Parts: sequence; structure tokens; C-alpha cells
Amino acid sequence: MKFFVDTANVDEIRELADAGLLDGVTTNPSLINKAGRDFIETITEICKFVDGPVSAEVAATDYETMMKEGEKLATIADNVCVKVPLTPAGLKVGKNLVDNGQAINVTLCFSAAQALLAAKIGATYISPFIGRLDDIGQEGMTLIREISDIYTAYPEIDTQVLAASIRGPQHVVQAALSGADVVTVPPKVLHQMFNHPLTDKGLEQFVADWQATGQSIL
Repeated sequence: MKFFVDTANVDEIRELADAGLLDGVTTNPSLINKAGRDFIETITEICKFVDGPVSAEVAATDYETMMKEGEKLATIADNVCVKVPLTPAGLKVGKNLVDNGQAINVTLCFSAAQALLAAKIGATYISPFIGRLDDIGQEGMTLIREISDIYTAYPEIDTQVLAASIRGPQHVVQAALSGADVVTVPPKVLHQMFNHPLTDKGLEQFVADWQATGQSIL
């Protein structure tokens, strides 16, 4: 499973990229707002040191403006993946971009029916929002399994399932078990995945025992 990081914080992205933990990046208007930087400038910078796809989302909701935005975003770098909303206008924009050879990420997916529409237009990624479904009492991971099963049943579908709205390490594990191709996570969650009390305890014991030997490797 591929790991994308869900943030527009350039420093955090660079740190994770240097550690070899990233296959790509996803951003959205909320993350850009949180970063407090110029949108185009931020995406351009990220694309320079991240080899994988970098999702940049259109901001408009009408077809004509979205189309112009999508075309502009596509010119930033070869690895830009234009993100469009799962609306009639968004999918129309997405289809036109796909026809021009542009990678797209269809976002705000909350049902398998919606995921079928995204696959129909040849989307590169479909982004089901797990956490937001959990928030309203639905089982977000069920949606990942449904989409994965449907896509697997039709070999002609190339759309990848990108599990989004991840709230913790267990969501990552469940997404992997449910067949997601990609998971996009906040930097905080990626760091949490390192943690386990037995790892900390074991390392503490190893350090103490090594010091007791009085030896040095260097």
C-alpha cells in the first residue's frame, strides 16, 4: 500500500520525504488555509522534492471555472494530480482532464455508487472519506471494502482506492486489510505509527544491557 501525506506544510512533507516514507502528497483548500501560504507557490515547491503525485484541488464549483483552474494546476509540474469534487460538474471536468492525459483525484466520496462514477470517467484515484463517515455513525471502512471489491471485479477499472480522512494508525491498518491501494494520512498519524510501548521498553533494556558491557562500536 502506498503512503501519501495529507498536509500543505512544506517542512513536514520534506521531513517525511527525507525519511523515505512518502509516495505522494494530498492537499485541499482547508490545508492550504491552515498553512497560510500562497497556493500555487506551495504546490510548486512541494512538487520539486516529492517524486510522487501531489494532489492540488480546484476551488470553484461551476464547470467553466473549475475547468480553467484544473488546466492551470496541471501546468505547475508533471506530477500534479488535479483534485476535483464528486459532483456532476466535477466529474465532467475530471473526464476532460483525463482525456488530455492528466491524472486526477476525485474527492469527497461517501458511497460505492459515487466511486463507480469516478471509475467510469477514468479517475486515477477515488478518495473515500473514512473518518467523516465514522463521525455520523456509519462504518467508513465498509465503504473501502465495497469499493475495493467492486473495482477488483472489473479488471478494466484502473482507478486506485485512496483511503482519506484517516484519524489514527488503526485506520491505516484497517484500510490496508480492506484493500485500499493508497492511504493519505496527516503527519501526526504517520509519527504515531512508530509508537508501541513494547518497542520503547525493549529499546530501553537493550541500551542498559549494552552500557553494562562497557564496550563501544566506534
